[in-house]
Amino acid sequence: MKTVCSSLHRKHFPTGELAGGVLVRPYECPERWDYIVSSLKNSGHHALIEPDTLDLTLVKKVHTEAFIDFLQVAWSQWAELGLAGEAIPTVFPARRMQQREPTHIDGRLGYYAMAIETAITSGTWQAAVSSAACAVTAQKLVTGGESMAFSLCRPPGHHAASDLYGGYCFLNNAAIAAQGFLDDGASRVAIVDVDFHHGNGTQDIFYQRDDVLFISLHGEPQQAFPHFLGYADETGEGVGDGYNINYPMSPGTGYSQWRDALRHALDNVQKYAPDALVVSLGVDTFEKDPISFFKLKSDDFTDYGAMMAGLALPTLFVMEGGYAVEEIGVNTVNVLDGYLAAR
Repeated sequence: MKTVCSSLHRKHFPTGELAGGVLVRPYECPERWDYIVSSLKNSGHHALIEPDTLDLTLVKKVHTEAFIDFLQVAWSQWAELGLAGEAIPTVFPARRMQQREPTHIDGRLGYYAMAIETAITSGTWQAAVSSAACAVTAQKLVTGGESMAFSLCRPPGHHAASDLYGGYCFLNNAAIAAQGFLDDGASRVAIVDVDFHHGNGTQDIFYQRDDVLFISLHGEPQQAFPHFLGYADETGEGVGDGYNINYPMSPGTGYSQWRDALRHALDNVQKYAPDALVVSLGVDTFEKDPISFFKLKSDDFTDYGAMMAGLALPTLFVMEGGYAVEEIGVNTVNVLDGYLAAR
């Protein structure tokens, strides 16, 4: 198994995150990457590859050009004001307000942000580009004949919509990789998002398309971030109707119920008959995760990795969330090893 990863992820690490009404050390931290790399090596996976240069032409097929332009200059606009902290929005275009992009950075941040836990720093754009580059490089390995590959993306991506950032995400790595498969000759691609949090950004990007089937297993939005997408009745629009499937689940969901949902999801993938599978791999379904409420145990990750192998599809795993930091490496590698053992 080949893993694509980049140390440039360290360029992005805000000093604080607003949680519970106070500033805390961000849950999405650089040592997440370190624990995963350590577990990969301990399991004998030493093929770590640096990503190729990212082609922004591909990125612009899933994100708007205006959004990309904003991400490129947001920090410099913020820094030009001489502000001491990191760039965090303070106002949003809420209901019945104008949806016009302001010119001042305070307004621009709110215009493009979906939440305030995600700060922009001096190295955010560089880290986001390197993360997306990891996904695309791994995608090309699979397109080139590898049966599977793992892109160790940081920052993650599945909350980034076509023109929104938030939930620790800036560029949607899984969506960019799916578009890469299509550009390289695939007719249909399936994305299965097993992160605890709904992949609202990926849903947004493909909601009106039928060349990408998007399936998400997640905490019910009435109880879990991102709250405003992820309901079961969201099935797609236009030609995309029927190609978006959500499995929201309640607090305390254990592996038996979660596995049943995954089995149903994989049946839908099989019916769709895609040319490639992208897995948005978040391991925050773990019972000890600090910002989630599912109850999966470490061995469960091995089991569902094996279930995914049963599809016998060219498969790309794209790293998303997981915030029980000391266990993130074990749980991530368990999925990958379970998949490899069952091929």
